[in-house]
Amino acid sequence: MEEIRFVDTTIRDGHQSLWAENMTTGMMLPVAKRMDEAGFEAIELISSSHMKKCVKELKEDPWERVRLMAKRITKTPLRLIAGRVNTFEITPQSVYRLFIERMAANGMRQARISCEWNDPSNWRRKVQCAHDYGMQSIVNLIYSVSPKHTDEYYARKAREAATLKPYRLCLKDPGGLLTPERTRALVPLIFQNGNGIPVELHTHCTTGLGGLCALEAIKLGIKSINTAIPPLANASSNPSLFNVAQNARALGYSTDIDEEALKPVSEHFTVVARREGFRIGAPVEYDYAQYQHQVPGGMVSNLRHQLKRVGLENRLEAALEEAARVRAEFGYPIMVTPLSQFVGSQAAINVIVGERYKEVTDQVIQYALGLWGEEGGASMDPDVKEKIMNRPRAKELAKWVPPEPSIQEVRQKIGGRGVSDDELLLRWLLHQEEIDAMRAAGPPKEYSTLIHPLVTLIQELAQRVDSSQIHMEKPGFTLTLEKKGRI
Repeated sequence: MEEIRFVDTTIRDGHQSLWAENMTTGMMLPVAKRMDEAGFEAIELISSSHMKKCVKELKEDPWERVRLMAKRITKTPLRLIAGRVNTFEITPQSVYRLFIERMAANGMRQARISCEWNDPSNWRRKVQCAHDYGMQSIVNLIYSVSPKHTDEYYARKAREAATLKPYRLCLKDPGGLLTPERTRALVPLIFQNGNGIPVELHTHCTTGLGGLCALEAIKLGIKSINTAIPPLANASSNPSLFNVAQNARALGYSTDIDEEALKPVSEHFTVVARREGFRIGAPVEYDYAQYQHQVPGGMVSNLRHQLKRVGLENRLEAALEEAARVRAEFGYPIMVTPLSQFVGSQAAINVIVGERYKEVTDQVIQYALGLWGEEGGASMDPDVKEKIMNRPRAKELAKWVPPEPSIQEVRQKIGGRGVSDDELLLRWLLHQEEIDAMRAAGPPKEYSTLIHPLVTLIQELAQRVDSSQIHMEKPGFTLTLEKKGRI
């Protein structure tokens, strides 16, 4: 009987997709041991976008998150998503290498390598960096739908990725655009061209088909599926571990995962979601429009916000239709960060201004110049490119060369004597006042979701505004709690 194994995405992609990266370290810690004991092949923990979120909004040190989780998860490799270090800035190679080195030093054991263009030269640098610091590399073959993302395209990309000798290849579907039919076409091609390198599947449920695509992949020979634990599965997140495992067994496969050990993990995060008002993932209906505009779910919310600010919220559908046109004119980039933001923002600007490309951002000019990938500048519609480049600002940016400082030069500029490498990377990503505010908040505190009548009673009483003191007494025990700052 063939055995199916799982990579967990709950505490990385799950809360990135459904909770806007608002899961704190304290929410992870109580269930870390259970997840480690469950039998996952790997557990995704962090990506560079989480670094900024941790510091700016959660007031947490992301390096401490990695260290604390690595102390509790000792059997299962922790996985880093190793795309760009700073999503909307071009990262010097010295900074990227330091980022990978420090992630490995703090406990990460695998790096899932992404390039938004599936560019082999970009993969090569990142894979080599991961291998230099003792990390296993997983190369993403990012799926997209367009006239140029054909079967031959993915066969070629599989061959190119295989030459790098990664630990694994991953058919990655961030937009939830895979269908069972496309899965049946692509998986055999990747196996045929992957030189025997194991393949895993990472898909989302945005169009309601993620779970079905996982089962098709299993039937086609993929033995490792990326899943999340409810309530952080489904919707725009990854397929549910429990659902995929159950259906795999119904197909006659065995599953190497202890689901009983993970039920308390699901209960824990369900309590967190209800207490904090976070979204609980649920299956969604099929949405064909997603294949037309391909704008990720989080970006749809951002588009709506941009339009609402100028009183044009009723033009959302027009903006999504414009995004499809802009994407075609930009040469069909894969709709992942940061390219999806470039497309979506330009579409919103075109709708708001009322004239296409009358106004453009610096990043769109850089895109046309090929600074965000040579393929972008080379494949852009010539008329649109001319319109973008025929302005004074474009002539200024055409003279700019992305700097490649050494790490010593970076340290001289923003570091100094006594500043650790971990701290230096935070300074490169964030403002000093943001780091100071994070430090002032203190270390992460474990988040308790224990269901206990007394704890529940105290929590409910503490929310009341008509009293300033709670007093409990029984033989041998007295407890008084008083609210401070009341007048």
